[in-house]
Amino acid sequence: MSGTLRATRGAAGTRAAQVWLPRVAWAALVYNVLVILWGAVVRITGAGAGCGEHWPLCNGVVVPQSPTLHTVIEFSHRLTSGLSGLVALGLVALAFAGTRRGHPARFGALLSLGLIILEGLVGGVQVLLGLTADSTDPARGFVQGIHLANTFALLGALLLTALWASGGPGLRLRGQGRVGALVGVGLLLMLLLGMAGAVTALGDLLFAPAPGTPLDTVKRDYAATASVIENLRVVHPMLALVGSAYLLWMAQTLRRLRPSAEVSRWGTALAVTIAAQVALGFLNVALKAPGWMQLLHLLMACIMWLVTVLLSYRALTGLGLSRVHPGGAP
Repeated sequence: MSGTLRATRGAAGTRAAQVWLPRVAWAALVYNVLVILWGAVVRITGAGAGCGEHWPLCNGVVVPQSPTLHTVIEFSHRLTSGLSGLVALGLVALAFAGTRRGHPARFGALLSLGLIILEGLVGGVQVLLGLTADSTDPARGFVQGIHLANTFALLGALLLTALWASGGPGLRLRGQGRVGALVGVGLLLMLLLGMAGAVTALGDLLFAPAPGTPLDTVKRDYAATASVIENLRVVHPMLALVGSAYLLWMAQTLRRLRPSAEVSRWGTALAVTIAAQVALGFLNVALKAPGWMQLLHLLMACIMWLVTVLLSYRALTGLGLSRVHPGGAP
């Protein structure tokens, strides 16, 4: 009887994990987008040094006493980031409890946890090296770009985990031919575009656009006294035009190479997202990069990245592969 009872309880626990796994995975994705936006608020408000050059402690203590506004903003970001790590741990536990060995959701959950840990370490490096607040050290631009690339990788991993937890097929990268090459270049361009955007946003924060036209800002950015971060500010808009053109061409080509309703739907979604993001980019330049516009631009960048990953996933799995259910059975 005891063995039967344990088996019954084990089966009930597995079913509960299968039910909760996709819910937690999708919630983790949305939550991490919000954490990313709050991190941008830290940068925009100059609150990155709100805990001094201390990490993981805040001003040398666990809980800051009589905190300033900047300390509250920075400390709250650390708390929300820490919570994302706990959510990732829960996601791993659910993935292993609710799926069989070899299920892609297990890999996705572990990858997401690893990237969240790396995200925290990169943030810690910024703090410990003093690359926050008003620092114009060129290394800050490099770290900022790495931070954004890791952020995009994290969102991509969480999205794939949610898809796999919801019964989506696993990825097969071998034998994809031209489709694999198209998708690989597209994702790489998106990462580079995001990294360049992070450097440009940092430049807009540290060096307000020059009075007059955008051309006046470009001239100042290449003056003899300009910093490396100012020099690189023009890279993002140039790369945005090239990258957008490629992504639009990629979406159209994928419709032809892997014709399906999903590829067509997400190809259209990518085109709409690109149009909205380009419009926001021009508006951001015209308004001289106010904080609220930078947040909106970042949010749209996250959406554009996720749509690109979704389109890539649908194209790469559009080969008649068998579906994988949360329990691991085909």
